[in-house]
Amino acid sequence: MLFHVKMTVKLPPDMAPDVAAKLKADEKELAQRLQQQGTWRHLWRIAGHYANYSVFDVPSVEALHDTLMQLPLFPYMDIEIDGLCRHPSSIHADDR
Repeated sequence: MLFHVKMTVKLPPDMAPDVAAKLKADEKELAQRLQQQGTWRHLWRIAGHYANYSVFDVPSVEALHDTLMQLPLFPYMDIEIDGLCRHPSSIHADDR
């Protein structure tokens, strides 16, 4: 199942810089691993915001939930999710 996910990160302004740096490094490591595995299919930064648009490819809503909860920055995110399906007018045989 494909899901379009918007993640907006809102770190507390009083968070220690070293704590924020560690969270961001851990987030990057997991995000890259999930991309290599094909779970996190696409990842785009939203210009001018500490946010991204992503496409996840997971077997179920529960799997998406579990994946998102693993993210080190999850406690500091506002997340919006939309399920995706193929559009009948798409000219592509494969949506990858």
